[in-house]
Amino acid sequence: MIAAAPGADHGLVDIAIIGGGINGAGIARDAAGRGLKVLLCEKGDFAEGTSSRSGKLVHGGLRYLEYYEFRLVREALIEREVLLASAPHIIWPMRFVLPHSPEQRPAWLIRSGLFLYDHLGGRKQLPASRGLDLSRAPEGKPLREEYRRGFEYSDCWVDDARLVILNLIDAARSGAVILPRTSAVSARREQGAWRLEMQGVGGPQVVRARALVNAAGPWVSDVVQGVVGLNSSHNVRLVKGSHIVVPKFWSGPQAYLLQNEDRRVIFVNPYEDSLALIGTTDIPYDGRAEDVVIDADETAYLLGILRRYFRASPGQHDIVHAFSGVRPLYDDNSDNPSAVTRDYVFEVHGTPEEPPLLTIYGGKITTYRRLAEHALGRLAPWFHKMSPAWTAGKPLPGGDIGGTFEGFATELARAYPDLPGTLTHHYARLYGTRARDLLGSARSVIDLGRHFGGDFYECEADFLRATEWAEEPADFLERRTKHGLHLTRAQRDAFEAHL
Repeated sequence: MIAAAPGADHGLVDIAIIGGGINGAGIARDAAGRGLKVLLCEKGDFAEGTSSRSGKLVHGGLRYLEYYEFRLVREALIEREVLLASAPHIIWPMRFVLPHSPEQRPAWLIRSGLFLYDHLGGRKQLPASRGLDLSRAPEGKPLREEYRRGFEYSDCWVDDARLVILNLIDAARSGAVILPRTSAVSARREQGAWRLEMQGVGGPQVVRARALVNAAGPWVSDVVQGVVGLNSSHNVRLVKGSHIVVPKFWSGPQAYLLQNEDRRVIFVNPYEDSLALIGTTDIPYDGRAEDVVIDADETAYLLGILRRYFRASPGQHDIVHAFSGVRPLYDDNSDNPSAVTRDYVFEVHGTPEEPPLLTIYGGKITTYRRLAEHALGRLAPWFHKMSPAWTAGKPLPGGDIGGTFEGFATELARAYPDLPGTLTHHYARLYGTRARDLLGSARSVIDLGRHFGGDFYECEADFLRATEWAEEPADFLERRTKHGLHLTRAQRDAFEAHL
């Protein structure tokens, strides 16, 4: 990793990126791999905002077909295949059961949508959709008896925060300077380059850049107006999405997609083996993105949909965790928050004679890699010697498992036979082939250091601190891993004291 000293002057780089979410991380990786000098700064921890608070899916967006977002859905479905191949340790296929509710959408419409979904993006790795007799199929057992007909289709699960980190690790391997907890303070054009002043934990820092990228997500307008001091013809629209986590209340690996009376849909997904992740809501949001939290109405909304579909649904007392995120959607003036486009829009401010500012509005996790390619395409007139796009066929760090994930996990368990199988599987899932770097010569749990609870040992904490910029308790317990969901309050306190 490339660290910076307090008060550092980073000299001249090709691209300075403001924002350490998925879009900023993807651009940093792509640009650094093309031979450009890159610096990225993030005011908090990486993926601390929207990019760790998603529904954790790599998907085409089945419901976007209703809004005629065919280009976006096609691009997302193609990317689903690319990402699944590049990071099979943190991305894996999942089957979704859609109980038919004729009050919302007729069966012919759903069948037509699933046909398009199967064929629009050149599906190769995932099984096709199919109809289900829920009165007989095991997937129908937890559902109320009135839901006798359904459909099943494929998408993918992703550990969203780890996807961000893996892109940053790869960017750093290619020479990018990666600065967590470093705020952009001001940016001005000066002598043919941007002069970006930043404030880190240890003091001020500065860099000069031939191009500036604003990938600040919900804070994109704050950067344009407050940091750069410009006006924009584009606006970002903030939409709050909230999720709840409860103990898993059905058998089988399948997820469920449920239609509601307001024509919105929510996902009910297996999560962390024994839990379920349920969401999301779609509510216009006017506050500070840092302050977003789930409210009682959202909780009641999600629980109400579960009661409508499931025989034995969870209640308020079953909620073990909840989180909210703010989606920075491009404002297309739609009246319905659910209909606001999930596509992305670029604004380039600058002439061929002056350093450009590229601002990103909107986007979604599934299309981040293509967004990065398109962003660098927009900057190409200022970088004539930039190498071609390269990320489509390259695995992310740890993703070079050389076969199926199950085969790799079995191989890792054989290499460390005296470690619990659940533990080596955990390391395989989070780190892929990097798990061998984490474990090194360890042969038993005694070699892993202090045990903090669950599958969390000191050697993993040290690895995260040394290789993934983890500093604060939430970095370790909520974003780099999900250990926090499996530790008691006392165990969490003990780990925080250890830090």
